[in-house]
Order: sequence, then structure tokens, then C-alpha cells
Amino acid sequence: MLSELTVAELLHQTARGTPVPGGGSLSAMAAAVGAALAQMVAGLTAGRKQFDAVTPEMKELAKTAERLRADLLADMDRDADAYTAVMAAFRLPRDTATEMTHRADAIQQATREAARVPLAVAEKALEVMILAGTVVAKGNPNAMSDGAVSAMLARAALQGALFNVKINLRDIRDEAFTTRLSAQAEALDARARDLETTILSEIKR
Repeated sequence: MLSELTVAELLHQTARGTPVPGGGSLSAMAAAVGAALAQMVAGLTAGRKQFDAVTPEMKELAKTAERLRADLLADMDRDADAYTAVMAAFRLPRDTATEMTHRADAIQQATREAARVPLAVAEKALEVMILAGTVVAKGNPNAMSDGAVSAMLARAALQGALFNVKINLRDIRDEAFTTRLSAQAEALDARARDLETTILSEIKR
């Protein structure tokens, strides 16, 4: 599993010139790191007397961040598996009409999944951005820069995941599917842009 590799091992595998792990898996990892940082800031806030008013919120935020972190680490392998399935579908035999039809259907099915997985990563990355915005605005100000890094990692992860959604949608023939996922991707991107502006303005105050 990718999430069980050391950082050095993961970077080595990424750099070695093979398609997996790629941008999709690393986008999930970036969002997971962002979730960990948001959880850290919440932990540096909750339980301190000067932050009594926000301690319950920070404790709940930490739980949410922990869940997202675990899900996103699993998404690293989900993304790699989805890409591997697409490549396997392309390698299916196509010597007969039946084989060609089966291969084409398998490619479409695998490519749809390869679009769904990064879309889910983007949705979770947006959740991490929301958490980061909260810790930046309400958390321990001494850790504001950590909250900012959380937000920007999640923002980059979201954008990276959406790149993978869009590139897979180009090869899908199901127009209703592509229209629906394109609309979802655009909505996520718009929300992320607004959140980024809000968070950065909070940091610059």
C-alpha cells in the first residue's frame, strides 16, 4: 500500500518514471497532510484556557480531520488501482468483434471509475479546506501559519484531483455521466476559489 511506504520510498517510486503512483495519488496525499495539519492546530487550541469558547468545536474538528486523513490515505491506493484498471482494460485482446466490444466496454467502465475516484478526493480536499479555514480564523494564532499550509495543500490537492477528473472525462462516451461530473467538478473548483480568497484574507489581517 502506498500509504504504508516511508516518505523517501514514496518519493522514489514517484520519481522512477512509471505512471503509478502519479498525480492523483499524490493529490490525495497532499490533502491528507493538510488534514493532519488542521488536526494539529485544533489540538494546539482545544483545552487551553484562553480558547475555552472554541474548545468543543476544535475537538469535533480534530475528529473530522482524523477521519478525512484516513480516507485520503486510502484514496492514494484507490487512485493507483483505478489507473491500473484502465491500463489493464487497454491490454485486453481485440482479435474478434466480441473481444473488441468487451474491451471497449471495459475501458469505458474503468475510465468512469478513474474519474469518480479523483472527484471524491476533490470533495474531501474541499472539506479539509473548510477545516483549515476554521482553524485559521478561530484556532491558536501561534499556529496560524500551519493552518495556512493546511489550506494551501488542500487547495493544491483539490486542483490536482480535478485535473485528473477532466482528463478522464475526455475519453468517456456517456454524455450524461460526463455532464454530471463536469458540473460537480466546476462547483468544487468555484467553492475552493472562494474559500482560498477568504482564508488568505484572514491570514493577511
